[in-house]
Amino acid sequence: MSDDEWNAIARRYRRFAASEAHDVSPLYEQLALKIAESTALLAFLQTLPDERRQPNLFLAAIRDAAGGILTPDDLEPSVRRFATRIRDIMVTRTTQTNEPARCAVLLPALARLQQPLALLEIGASAGLCLLPDRYGYDYGRHRIAPPSDSAPVFNCVANAATPLPHRQPDIAWRCGLDLNPLDVKSPTDMAWLETLVWPGQEQRAVNLHAAIEVARTDPPTIRQGNLLTDLARVLADAPENIPRVVFHTAVLAYIPSQADRDAFAQAMLASDAIWISNEAPSVFPQFAKDAPPPPGVRHFLLAMNGKPLAWTDPHGRSIDWFAA
Repeated sequence: MSDDEWNAIARRYRRFAASEAHDVSPLYEQLALKIAESTALLAFLQTLPDERRQPNLFLAAIRDAAGGILTPDDLEPSVRRFATRIRDIMVTRTTQTNEPARCAVLLPALARLQQPLALLEIGASAGLCLLPDRYGYDYGRHRIAPPSDSAPVFNCVANAATPLPHRQPDIAWRCGLDLNPLDVKSPTDMAWLETLVWPGQEQRAVNLHAAIEVARTDPPTIRQGNLLTDLARVLADAPENIPRVVFHTAVLAYIPSQADRDAFAQAMLASDAIWISNEAPSVFPQFAKDAPPPPGVRHFLLAMNGKPLAWTDPHGRSIDWFAA
């Protein structure tokens, strides 16, 4: 490994520790820093393609292979022992987090639209975010009761400007598109999904498990395909007599080419679908320039048809609306 490549991987893990795990998952912060300092662990990562060296993916793969949460001192022995299994996971799995609590920040945008809706989610994973009508929501000053006692209730701090909905949306049709769809009825797929929840976020894990159980009663349709080439084909199956909504959260960042992202944006703006994006502001800088400064670090920008609406927490824990 060249010094430049070595240092780049180490910087990636230090950056993850400081900007993503800090104050969110203290254990993941410690583990990422340990990896950045370990000759053996950096050498293992060097054997993988660059796009497969993600901290989230590596840490989840280690936990999956070793069968539990590890301490920093466990990292090197565990990777030595389970190297083949960890490598296999990292080349076949992806970080399909599928955080259902993100529905809490999508709901104010969906509620502005004429009902009922046809929903198409890009990067749907297991389709848990395709079920905003099956969950409950607590915005502090307003609560929307879940439709069943077993459904999760997502807590979301909303600023005073947020136009809070009074009920779940009316969904007449729903479908997802994903490169590698996960099956809510597969114990192996759902175990991986639960492993992607970071240590220290126990309530997220509880809510995720409850959302999986809700989805299993009537799973949404998820089609395998590429958002750059297959979206039009799937969208053509949606009813044309109701609003068709294409949405995605934390997906376009995995398209490395800005030119491809911009081409996707232009295609969505030229379509007759309503486009809701909830991504890091760097994904579509042409839209982010029209937004006020975010209230803090690690915020996503919620936009509709390219118009910025709000800053949101990546896991749906807060929404700061600023659009008129």
